[in-house]
Amino acid sequence: MTDQIRDGMVVSLAYVLTVDGKEVGRSDHNEPLEYLHGAENIVPGLEAALTGKRVGDQFTVTIPPEDAYGEYDEDDIDEFQVEDIPGAENLEPGMVVEMEDDDGYIEVGMVKSVEDGVVVVDFNPPLAGKTLTFDVKVLSMRQANAEELKHGHPHSLDDYYDDEDYDDED
Repeated sequence: MTDQIRDGMVVSLAYVLTVDGKEVGRSDHNEPLEYLHGAENIVPGLEAALTGKRVGDQFTVTIPPEDAYGEYDEDDIDEFQVEDIPGAENLEPGMVVEMEDDDGYIEVGMVKSVEDGVVVVDFNPPLAGKTLTFDVKVLSMRQANAEELKHGHPHSLDDYYDDEDYDDED
């Protein structure tokens, strides 16, 4: 067993995330961020910066958009007719909506505007195009068990991944 972060380890972090000098996210030792290293549970730039770190390590890392949530893409903005969206009469700019695409996948977007019978929805991640700065402290780590490796995330995130049957023998 190694005492350094590597693929297949479940890692717990405390962090403060800032964008343009403004705090936009935080997790502390009471409610740490837990992820499976190497399973793409966190942005690639942060995961790369954590590789080889140890419990107790503290550091700051600045991550460009291409290693975080990607560049902002104007093509990820779509327009819909109000009559094509159930409940559209209640939509307001800034609201988050879930829309099903032609292949049956659910996409999450933010309403940009509702005008003249048209709803404009931005499907870019909220932090797309942004440079992220993380102040991080590694709180703990352990080897992931076989089920966590199979599912690609720690059991503590089963609700997030809607993975209620993690203990099934399938």
